[in-house]
Amino acid sequence: MEKIITYENLRRFAYSNDKLIQGEIKGIVLQFSGLGHTIINNTDPTHAVEYAEHGILYIIPYGNPWSWMNRQMVDYTDEIVDVLRKKYGLDDSVKVVSTGYSMGGLCAFVYCVYAKITPCACVTNCPVCDLVYHYGEREDLPRTLYSAFWTYDGTLEEALRSCSPIHLIDRFPDIPYTVFHCDADQLVNLDMHSKRFVEVMKTKHRIDLNIVPDRKHIDLSPEAWELYYNAIEREF
Repeated sequence: MEKIITYENLRRFAYSNDKLIQGEIKGIVLQFSGLGHTIINNTDPTHAVEYAEHGILYIIPYGNPWSWMNRQMVDYTDEIVDVLRKKYGLDDSVKVVSTGYSMGGLCAFVYCVYAKITPCACVTNCPVCDLVYHYGEREDLPRTLYSAFWTYDGTLEEALRSCSPIHLIDRFPDIPYTVFHCDADQLVNLDMHSKRFVEVMKTKHRIDLNIVPDRKHIDLSPEAWELYYNAIEREF
């Protein structure tokens, strides 16, 4: 299919804070959303305004809420980034930080592997790191994963591995990774995801794990949120 996203219709496909930015664009922050997220931002999120003040283009792709960063979601995100790069004359050297929470955390990791322009850093909150394990972690997950990968060749497990951070470690680019995970997370198990993933990743890549005590899924403490945004903004 032909590419249909243009700057004129972009707001149907993604949120962008570009109209808030005055002056030079210094970089891009991509935020990938959690499973089932269908919100269209009709107002500017708080951090969108703060990013704009620092010349940072903030993009939230409105991809399939069950995408799991499949091939279509990678292409969809690349198309959105290309539209904004063309609009503002940004070349391939523009810095991109990949971020997200839960499924979006997985998306942030996996996008680093497949993106047209490799991000310069990745910051995640309670990310899914083992998609093969996650398939059986909750009863609501199998239908979403089958929906995302049913057109892939081979077995479902092979498809899951192709978008599973812990199974892609040898393919990750050499950039810094920062992970936050709440220790009372009942939806994405800390031990089976971030701890296992970071233990293997740290033998080959630069990665930090921040465990947030007494907080549930993606519910970072105010102090952890400050560290989270600092990890993003320091790249610019």
